[in-house]
Amino acid sequence: MAATLCQVMGFVLSLLGVGGIIAATGMDQWATEDLYDNPVTAIFSYSGLWRSCVRQSSGFTECRPYFTILGLPAMLQAVRALMIVGMVLGAIGCLVAIFALKCLKMGNMEDSVKATMTLTSGVMFLLGGVCGIAGVSVFANLIVSSFRFTTYADGGYGGGGVLGGGLGGMGGSLTPRYTFGSALFVGWIGGAVLVVGGVMMCMACRGMVAFFSTRSRPASQHTTVYKANTRPRTAYDDSFRAQSMDGRQSNQQYV
Repeated sequence: MAATLCQVMGFVLSLLGVGGIIAATGMDQWATEDLYDNPVTAIFSYSGLWRSCVRQSSGFTECRPYFTILGLPAMLQAVRALMIVGMVLGAIGCLVAIFALKCLKMGNMEDSVKATMTLTSGVMFLLGGVCGIAGVSVFANLIVSSFRFTTYADGGYGGGGVLGGGLGGMGGSLTPRYTFGSALFVGWIGGAVLVVGGVMMCMACRGMVAFFSTRSRPASQHTTVYKANTRPRTAYDDSFRAQSMDGRQSNQQYV
């Protein structure tokens, strides 16, 4: 019962984690413009993995996709790859975990096979969560590096934040700085939940294997061993045997 509950909870947490990674990958608020020094601005810019957006004070938002792949920074492409790998591993792990649930009967599938599938899905969830956390952390490191650089800039740099001009700077002596967006926190939480779900799936597999081994253990066979009498013969034994033979012969004569 405990293994089944742990398996179901791990599966639910893994689903939530995969959903968080997918949502973070599709969001545009990975890097948002820092308004600490300029709280009143007519243009607010932010960017994601796939496009950059500019929102005006009138409410109009214009987004521009990244039309190039080779022209983007290598670290941004690495973040894309990590997030995609995390989503793929999480999706495959969910598919495997559905068939591994003990509460669902799939034909004549043996319990040992379900335990193996549970372990496989747990490992996939762990790897997917690690990839998601790594991708978000790499992008956060890019933001921190860009924030420190633009903080001490003398105005000659008109870059576009962490994407190296992908957002399109405001020009002139104004250098926009970028900080963590909401997508980073969604990705961190989703990756952490996915890792916890993978750990619970692995723990459920361990409990299932222990239960199966206990249930399939054969009953102990009780055997009786008779030991030969190794006590040395004595004179008393010879006299007792002679009396027994005499008594048997007398009974035969009487009959």
